[in-house]
Amino acid sequence: MAIAVKEKDGFKFVDEGQGDVLLLLHGLFGALSNWEGVVNRFSKNFRVVIPMLPIYEMPIKEAGLEGLNKFVEDFVAAQKLSGMTIMGNSLGGHIALIYTLRNGDKVKKLILTGSSGLFEDSMGGSYPKRGNYEYIRERVSYTFYDPAVASKALVDEVFEITNSIPKCMRIVAIAKSAQRHNMAEEIPNIKVPTLLVWGLNDTITPPVVAHEFNRLIPHSTLKFVDKCCHAPMMEHPDKFNELVEDFILH
Repeated sequence: MAIAVKEKDGFKFVDEGQGDVLLLLHGLFGALSNWEGVVNRFSKNFRVVIPMLPIYEMPIKEAGLEGLNKFVEDFVAAQKLSGMTIMGNSLGGHIALIYTLRNGDKVKKLILTGSSGLFEDSMGGSYPKRGNYEYIRERVSYTFYDPAVASKALVDEVFEITNSIPKCMRIVAIAKSAQRHNMAEEIPNIKVPTLLVWGLNDTITPPVVAHEFNRLIPHSTLKFVDKCCHAPMMEHPDKFNELVEDFILH
């Protein structure tokens, strides 16, 4: 199923299905294709909503976690969403944590996968390197257990992004904001049931990070997916969706 993007009230977003809201937050280089398996599975019984985070367009002074969280708050208000299960991958998980802590009345459950917020090896200190396709291909492949998942289309997309100086400036600003904002002292205040789905072979946010999230977040459950790196919903969509469905329905 091709994912259709809607535009309304100045927001671009996906809105598929009906029922309880499942809000998906993508990462720094997140594409809609990352969530295809989730949308296809859950839009049958849920309302699956994915706001397109303005990572590459937002004013440079606002390029950081505070600006992105405000964007999500404004989007949720505009769409009149409530009773949500929020799912975030990588940077999207970091935003989901901040949003949940500040808007707990709108969040029913929280799902994090490869989330930043405690520690991340963010693509290496010199990233992004402009104009070096082979380097970009290696870095994209590094986020997957099976490098074949890093399709040419995905590599091309990241290469195009990193070739733009304005986009690079925002990526670097947001990545630095994420590294500065360690949430170890805040996340014990999360009140909602939380599922952590982690790749056992995650190179960006290693398994030790998942265990630390599990230790710090009350009412959290940790599930590992073997032969999987930083994006379980892409590498093992069926397994990932089973874990999510079991958590949401029970």
